[in-house]
Amino acid sequence: MAMDGESAKNRAIITVLGSDRSGIVAAVAGALAEHDANILDISQTILQGIFTMTMLVDLGDADVVFAELQEQLGALSKELGVQITMQREEVFNFMYRL
Repeated sequence: MAMDGESAKNRAIITVLGSDRSGIVAAVAGALAEHDANILDISQTILQGIFTMTMLVDLGDADVVFAELQEQLGALSKELGVQITMQREEVFNFMYRL
């Protein structure tokens, strides 16, 4: 999928990892929706009780800056007892290039 540089700067990868329990997807999606962040793609799986989720999110219309949303997701991480990380898509792609 081709995109201009400006679009790529507005996108982030969010990963969630931890023990499975109800409400994780709803809590993360709700936190993003509160700030007008749009989930472009989402994948989740549960492996023997371990919950994993990866999201591609568009922050172009978000009403908070990247660092503030990252901080709020950090607080949510503690509430839910899971690990939540958010990276800019361009940084994620650079780190995990093949």
